[in-house]
Amino acid sequence: MLARVTRKMLRHAKCFQRLAIFGSVRALHKDNRTATPQNFSNYESMKQDFKLGIPEYFNFAKDVLDQWTDKEKAGKKPSNPAFWWINRNGEEMRWSFEELGSLSRKFANILSEACSLQRGDRVILILPRVPEWWLANVACLRTGTVLIPGTTQLTQKDILYRLQSSKANCIITNDVLAPAVDAVASKCENLHSKLIVSENSREGWGNLKELMKFWLDLTPSDVMWNTSDTGWAKSAWSSVFSPWIQGACVFTHHLPRFEPTSILQTLSKYPITVFCSAPTVYRMLVQNDITRSYKFKSLKHCVSAGEPITPDVTEKWRNKTGLDIYEGYGQTETVLICGNFKGMKIKPGSMGKPSPAFDVKIVDVNGNVLPPGQEGDIGIQVLPNRPFGLFTHYVDNPSKTASTLRGNFYITGDRGYMDKDGYFWFVARADDVILSSGYRIGPFEVENALNEHPSVAESAVVSSPDPIRGEVVKAFVVLNPDYKSHDQEQLIKEIQEHVKKTTAPYKYPRKVEFIQELPKTISGKTKRNELRKKEWKTI
Repeated sequence: MLARVTRKMLRHAKCFQRLAIFGSVRALHKDNRTATPQNFSNYESMKQDFKLGIPEYFNFAKDVLDQWTDKEKAGKKPSNPAFWWINRNGEEMRWSFEELGSLSRKFANILSEACSLQRGDRVILILPRVPEWWLANVACLRTGTVLIPGTTQLTQKDILYRLQSSKANCIITNDVLAPAVDAVASKCENLHSKLIVSENSREGWGNLKELMKFWLDLTPSDVMWNTSDTGWAKSAWSSVFSPWIQGACVFTHHLPRFEPTSILQTLSKYPITVFCSAPTVYRMLVQNDITRSYKFKSLKHCVSAGEPITPDVTEKWRNKTGLDIYEGYGQTETVLICGNFKGMKIKPGSMGKPSPAFDVKIVDVNGNVLPPGQEGDIGIQVLPNRPFGLFTHYVDNPSKTASTLRGNFYITGDRGYMDKDGYFWFVARADDVILSSGYRIGPFEVENALNEHPSVAESAVVSSPDPIRGEVVKAFVVLNPDYKSHDQEQLIKEIQEHVKKTTAPYKYPRKVEFIQELPKTISGKTKRNELRKKEWKTI
């Protein structure tokens, strides 16, 4: 896809993408004061002056990444790499923007020539945090093919569903998932190309290690590390588009599983300036003795997304590191909806204020805007003008697309409210709301109260069937080590009484179960749906 874009338009595009990491990758003073924004004066002026220029043609690889290559060659850019990858075996790989461009073009040629893919063809990508994942992203941008990422936790049934529903023409994965693909490939009439990232050959697959070999070395300077799973949209926002629009280095650590100590060691060992992770990750990190055991000499800016982060975690992180956590809220369909931007007062527990790209409101069941303080559905105004950056539709699913519209608004499926100062507060996913004895209870507020009890390391709240109330609040609790020997029945009563005093009494968990660990995704996000299914499977 060739692109024509003016410098002014490109600046607008850069401004829009910067929002996805809630500020610059530049300096944030390591103290408890409000950080000074580097790319705008303040939130109010940014929102007022925000105007998105939409070029007739635009290609991220050509109009952003290749421009950084030109600046690199002209000596107009710092010497930091575009990409920096490490794994637990001590291996490292670093690419400049020029090398990223060269390698991604080779990858693009493989897609166009070896796989005979054309613009609009669909490519499913299921890889962990390996360099080829980033090359595939850029290669698809260069060829105009449609990238469909998937988490490495997908089962054979999941892969079949995605191949059939997307009508994918190509799939890229590793030798772990290749057998699952082969088992269902005959049922996928559109699939004609299979690429594998492996040291070994596999019959019927093109091997990327054989098609293109590389091992590069550069000097790092300014880097961003986003721990999102490669199957989620957040990886596109913060591991591809946002940092590379700003010319920053993308840092990644290939961890097969979530390891808090490995994350802390990496933050100490490498000059990472911006760290982005799920709230659960931060919660696990603050349970360690960060102040004595680790020194984050380069870390300047911390952001969080994926689920609400509780005030107790942000306070502990600030006390241990001197850094605030800037929370953001968005979806696969939208990118960033709300965020805590630099220069703003941070209200612990709030999602911040709306992205200047969207007009965000709280609406009722009829699509009417609700006043501050009243809970409702979080919506984005799409009429009379649909904002650029919002998804267009769900592929081959017009009924689902129609279900997201209510009056003049796109409905996110999340519940929340806006306070008198314009800050938005998340309550729950609409399908996570617990309906008990006529009350609507959001799990986040209950979890927040639970986590303030000294015995609770972390918790997750879901609905549980009840013969009288229909459903009740159930809390799954991981205890801090010092409390594991305590009388559990007595501890349950203490925790329940604590929640009654901390929040509205009707919200307290009538059921409490102590477990060793919460089920989590590779990136550390709690799988509440798995816990909920466990509770309701016998009904």
